[in-house]
Amino acid sequence: MRSLNKMNFIRSLSALCLRKSKMQQRHRSSSRPAVPLGSRILTDPSKVFEHNMWDHMQWSQEEEENAKEKAAENSLVKVQLEIQDKYEREASRYWNEFYKTHKNNFFKDRNWLFLEFPEILPEKRREELKTQERSSEHTKINSTNSFSCKNEVPEMKNYGGGSASVQGYVYNKKQAKSPTDNPQGKNCGEELGGLGSYPGCDATYRILEVGCGAGNSVFPILKVLCKTPGTFLYCCDFASGAVELVKSHSSYNSAWCSAFVHDVCDDALPYPFPDEILDVVLLVFVLSTIHPDRMQGVVNRLAKLLKPGGMLLFRDYGRYDTTQLRFKKGHCLSENFYVRGDGTRVYFFTKDEVWNMFNLAGLTEVQNLVDRRLQVNRKKKVKMHRVWIQSKFQKPLLLPLNNTEEATERHPS
Repeated sequence: MRSLNKMNFIRSLSALCLRKSKMQQRHRSSSRPAVPLGSRILTDPSKVFEHNMWDHMQWSQEEEENAKEKAAENSLVKVQLEIQDKYEREASRYWNEFYKTHKNNFFKDRNWLFLEFPEILPEKRREELKTQERSSEHTKINSTNSFSCKNEVPEMKNYGGGSASVQGYVYNKKQAKSPTDNPQGKNCGEELGGLGSYPGCDATYRILEVGCGAGNSVFPILKVLCKTPGTFLYCCDFASGAVELVKSHSSYNSAWCSAFVHDVCDDALPYPFPDEILDVVLLVFVLSTIHPDRMQGVVNRLAKLLKPGGMLLFRDYGRYDTTQLRFKKGHCLSENFYVRGDGTRVYFFTKDEVWNMFNLAGLTEVQNLVDRRLQVNRKKKVKMHRVWIQSKFQKPLLLPLNNTEEATERHPS
């Protein structure tokens, strides 16, 4: 009898653990899968339209060949050279017209940034956020009746990061907060106030976002930075209209952020801060808008801004992305470089090209991969192969003093 009761108890306990395990998975189902690059894998093709995005998609040889053929076909007719020169000379005008037309309703806030690029934040802050997330998850699980049939599975959200085609950004025209509202304290001002004085000069951890656009990375970052003393965010764009959108946003605060107009292709144009002070440079869907002949110079200059040990975080369009294959004849500027109908341009990278650029700039690879996903329009039953390149490159640390002395002895001047 005792043996039978013991077996029943074990079965009941096992069933309880199983139900709780399933409930925990239910609560996690609404959050983005763990990095790197998610873990929603399509194993059953018949279920392809159950979600908006599938990760780690492997292309068949036939799909690869079809993509190459489409790219070759739409590249047969090139834009005339004199018109190409116009797109280069007037690049900022086309982007200003883009932001004048769309304001910041075109792109969606990049809340995926911290999942793909936790290096944006100081290490201590990263650990704090992890602890808060675990605590929040634990609270959710414990506050739910695991045995209730009324529990609803949260709706799966679209977690496809980086797509420049998604919309949904809500613009708020309220005035920016005063710097005095911020607990960080000192602010060096919007302009250089003298030798050694510049925006963010009192910070101990500094981030630069290049090509900030309407602020779809800026404001998710600022939301976290405002609770992280000693941090400062710089953001720039060569479209003055984009910078104005950032500065007029209700969450913009010059105590934590400095937005400025800057052409990263102009090597003679100084940044409003010294070299080698940045911990992070964020380069997301920006390098692809620049003429291929000028990309290396841009990367070289950005590398000089990083501290030894600083990180450059990169994400951009990959070769044979759906966006590239949809271009019609007559939009190709040069190999894998196109112009859109609104005059803005886009390049499609391979990871080898990215590695070569950053390596020539003296940076060391931490991550460099092709992110292939299947994006799905469930309403129209349309499937789109998305290809992005995601990379992390680090500026090497300075050699220890003894190593430097050894090198001097071996190669005396």
